[in-house]
Amino acid sequence: MTGKTTSEASVSSPAETEPEPAKVPTTESSGEEAASDSTGQGQAPEPQKLGSQALDPAAPEASATPATTKPEPPSEDVPSAPLQLTLEDVSHSSLTVSWEPPEKLGKLGLQGYVLELCREGASEWVPVNPRPVMVTQQTIRNLALGDKFFLRVTAVSSAGAGPAAVLDHPVHIQEIVEAPKIRVPRHLRQTYIRQVGESVNLQIPFQGKPKPQASWTHNGRALDSQRVNVRSGDQDSILFIRSAQRSDSGRYELTVHLEGLEAKANIDILVIEKPGPPSSIRLLDVWGCNAALEWAPPQDTGNTELLGYTVQKADKKTGQWFTVLERYHPTTCTVSDLIIGNSYSFRVFSENLCGLSDLATTTKELAHIQKADITAKPKGFIERDFSEAPSFTQPLADHTSTPGYSTQLFCSVRASPKPKIIWMKNKMDIQGDPKYRAVSEQGVCTLEIRKPSPFDSGVYTCKAINVLGEASVDCRLEVKASATH
Repeated sequence: MTGKTTSEASVSSPAETEPEPAKVPTTESSGEEAASDSTGQGQAPEPQKLGSQALDPAAPEASATPATTKPEPPSEDVPSAPLQLTLEDVSHSSLTVSWEPPEKLGKLGLQGYVLELCREGASEWVPVNPRPVMVTQQTIRNLALGDKFFLRVTAVSSAGAGPAAVLDHPVHIQEIVEAPKIRVPRHLRQTYIRQVGESVNLQIPFQGKPKPQASWTHNGRALDSQRVNVRSGDQDSILFIRSAQRSDSGRYELTVHLEGLEAKANIDILVIEKPGPPSSIRLLDVWGCNAALEWAPPQDTGNTELLGYTVQKADKKTGQWFTVLERYHPTTCTVSDLIIGNSYSFRVFSENLCGLSDLATTTKELAHIQKADITAKPKGFIERDFSEAPSFTQPLADHTSTPGYSTQLFCSVRASPKPKIIWMKNKMDIQGDPKYRAVSEQGVCTLEIRKPSPFDSGVYTCKAINVLGEASVDCRLEVKASATH
């Protein structure tokens, strides 16, 4: 034989074969194989007799490797043992073995091969194919998980079976290990934001065979079982928090273990709430129809950055509040167009992603807008000098951004005359670069970075210059992607 031919065998049910101590595989022969079998049907030995010849009745039961000695017919009439018996493939329900033809085919010619198996702990060899087959590769199917057995193959002629070629190690049928892999949903690849009191329900699918073991940690420590519930199945793990608190914020790490292999995924959760009101507010000055205010940022920002402040006014007569400024970033402002003869109170709210603060900080004193006396002639008018060198009332804050999502840097400056604003990155002027859009309005300086990438990380500086001097503030911007598996 110059090339290998194959045959498949499957484990038959007990009703289809004679009672055996172990399951007896049966062979599904191809047409060529069946033709060769029919020509030598009268001369081939029966497989059960062949199996019984493989055992010495006087030998003790096999402990590790079953007995393989056979009565040797005349050496010139029977073929020698097949060569190079090899285990080609093993899966969770099948195996494939191959071998080479024997060196000596015998005077009477070769009629085929008989493949036999013996389960570990048993002493009886069971034929896989009912008759000798002219193939040098066979696949045995429908095997049960956990089976462990030995294999041997013999060449058969009309004079009988020759010596057997035995596989030198037992075959173990076990489930194929599939390395674990975690698939983090798209909406969890960036920071997952929830409000205080809302539930957190994360379902993270994963793969792996056999069933992997999943475990969670919070900021590198074990989960608080009183607050966090975890349920892991064959294909996913669910983390549930019934009522989220700010202490639940942080990095949650899912680890999937499987027979020495593991996969990890990180999920960042941020639990936020409404901010507190500004710490204090005071009325700086009143002149004409204008009033100048100044306030301090809130002590509690709600576990997230502020979106700005809302400034409202109310006159003493009606007591109704009207909004003057919304999402205003500086902590000083000038309220204009006040009505002469009225007295005003002012209040300021803080605002973040959850909305306005529940309380506002209100000025203690009233701003009285005096009526002008048209008959009085002032003796002299001293012109007030508002000139001042630039000074930043709200500095830049360090910021972390996600690639592909435009981000903005804010600061506020006070100066007279109006200063020239220069933006720099790593001390290099970025004016005119189309990637950046700089806006300066009412003392608020904004730099928008369009669709940043990690290359845009660095130190950004805002410099204000007028004839009286200059001032600058800087911050660090870090652009980094969320962690993936």
